[in-house]
Amino acid sequence: MIDEAPGWRERAALASARVPFNLKVAVVWLLLFAVVATFFALSQFDTDWMKQNTGFIAKGVRFTMQMAIGGIVLAVILALFGALGRLSSNPIAYGVSGFYVSFFRGTPLIVQMFLIYLALPQIANNLVDRYPGLGTNFSHTLTLSSLQAGTLALGLNYGAYMTEIFRAGIQSVAHGQGEAADALGMRYWTKMRRVVLPQALRVIIPPTGNEFIAMMKDTALVSFLGVTVESAEIFRRAQLVGKADLKNLEAYIVAAGLYWALTAVFSFFQRRMEKRLESGYVRDAKGGRFVEPMVLGGSHAGGGPSA
Repeated sequence: MIDEAPGWRERAALASARVPFNLKVAVVWLLLFAVVATFFALSQFDTDWMKQNTGFIAKGVRFTMQMAIGGIVLAVILALFGALGRLSSNPIAYGVSGFYVSFFRGTPLIVQMFLIYLALPQIANNLVDRYPGLGTNFSHTLTLSSLQAGTLALGLNYGAYMTEIFRAGIQSVAHGQGEAADALGMRYWTKMRRVVLPQALRVIIPPTGNEFIAMMKDTALVSFLGVTVESAEIFRRAQLVGKADLKNLEAYIVAAGLYWALTAVFSFFQRRMEKRLESGYVRDAKGGRFVEPMVLGGSHAGGGPSA
């Protein structure tokens, strides 16, 4: 019996298999960009206005990045101590970390911003009225600018979510690592700093990078607190200039493009960092084994790679 010639679907599949995957993805992206460009052209936006005001809106990148970087630094610190508290057998540490995570994960970020921005000064004034010995400096200390309140709220909120990320990363390290460090006489903080946390970073870094990108976009919520033009971030600047010239849609499109560009840049660096961290956990091309970096104890006798 003579085999039938392959149909057009089989021929198309064979032809597609010869095209590199990355090239096919690039073609898909080009088609999508063409569709977006077509809709953009048909919508007849005021492109001249967008070009003239892009520079003004882009100046808000500085304040967006200040809040995002300050927030992620605070979030990492809180997440580390929160994760250690959640893993601790100390009831005080466990209770405080549990309360912190429960509150900041259980309330909206925008509400937390308003509480920090509006409630702290009122609490300070009430305390000063009741206890004059505190002085007016105490009231001024708790009176934060919108950028400061937004950065603090972002750090507290994301730190609560990242606490679970850090906890999972620490728990992903084999128990034998900690036991080997204890056998060597290491103190708790030395063990965490030199043995556990360096190995946990491989699990912690990718979701932390995603949290930073999300935080960078959530800085737009600070605009609801009200900021001056001089300290306005991307969204607030787009909002102000768009309302002034009745070009709201054009302004928001410029803001969206800037956020997208920032996300693309940091996503690129995040992928580079992930590959660098995974460089010690790649497959051996000859034996098909996973080659791991030298670690303490664990299932490898003598602390070295298995044979």
